[in-house]
Amino acid sequence: MGEAQGFAYVQRADGSVVITHHGRVAGTLRGGRAAEFLAEVDDDPQLVMARWTGNYRRGNERAARQHPRNRA
Repeated sequence: MGEAQGFAYVQRADGSVVITHHGRVAGTLRGGRAAEFLAEVDDDPQLVMARWTGNYRRGNERAARQHPRNRA
């Protein structure tokens, strides 16, 4: 599976975390969600940020749905 690229995050002084994707804001986390994200982001930062922003399901979903094996 390909790795998501282009994600970055900034932790602000108020404790919130802003996640950007190619320079555009993809999400803002505050409070407990920000703390949970910061604890998890050390493992694989690009994949974690993609998952937290919901930007990890891009690509072949439409093609896979139309594949003969997946038709119902």
